[in-house]
Amino acid sequence: MATHKSAILAGTDEAQPAIQNITWDDLVDALKKGMDDFKAYPSHLVLLAAIYPILGMLLARLTFGYDVLPLLFPIISGFALVGPLAAVGLYEVSRRREQGGKVSLKHALAPFKSRSISSILTLGVLQLVIYFVWLGAAQTIYWMTFGDALPVSISGFVSDVFNTPAGWTLIIVGGGIGFLFAVTVLIISVVSFPMILDRGVSAAEAIQTSMRAVMKNPMAMTLWGGIVVTLLGIGMLPLFIGLAVTMPVLGHATWHLYRKVVKF
Repeated sequence: MATHKSAILAGTDEAQPAIQNITWDDLVDALKKGMDDFKAYPSHLVLLAAIYPILGMLLARLTFGYDVLPLLFPIISGFALVGPLAAVGLYEVSRRREQGGKVSLKHALAPFKSRSISSILTLGVLQLVIYFVWLGAAQTIYWMTFGDALPVSISGFVSDVFNTPAGWTLIIVGGGIGFLFAVTVLIISVVSFPMILDRGVSAAEAIQTSMRAVMKNPMAMTLWGGIVVTLLGIGMLPLFIGLAVTMPVLGHATWHLYRKVVKF
């Protein structure tokens, strides 16, 4: 009985991919390869077409009232939470390019027609749930600090946030809770989507591997999270135009990070 049990456990261990230790140099190399993929198959027009209608709707909503203003930053910062899902097509482009196969931007849609679609949707729904819970938490924090009073102007809201005790409470508490949401997403998805595309595994298996990757490389993954947040922040500065470059580069780089971390 003990021998049989050991055999089962051994078979389970063999089925799990090995997690490699990575360093800062690996992160830099992943970014360089991500930039190379972007240069070879630029997707900035596609990203602009996807990003700007959303931003346009937000700005249009602001013209009719400022009730959405307290959620503007949480909504925009949510790019970091749903980014792994939005980059699924970019992982596929990097995968095909790595294999030396024919690549075009139409292949970015291939994952949604593959056998992995159920796992992609499952993980995608989980990320969206986390995103909307984050928005609910952000709204609750605003109510707890400012009550039900709505901003009367953009300048007035900015002044209240940076020049009042309630505003600094909003920044500190909101930033701290937002950080926890971001860490959660990083842990469950840093290599999940690329693994699903590469191996056709379930969402649960991909999440488990992603958690193992973070646990074995806590410092490197923390640095990677910082890189993601920094590049997304830089991309948002010039009227969000930079996101059309930073988001696809990070998407491609995530594929190469997965290849460095997970070995079969």
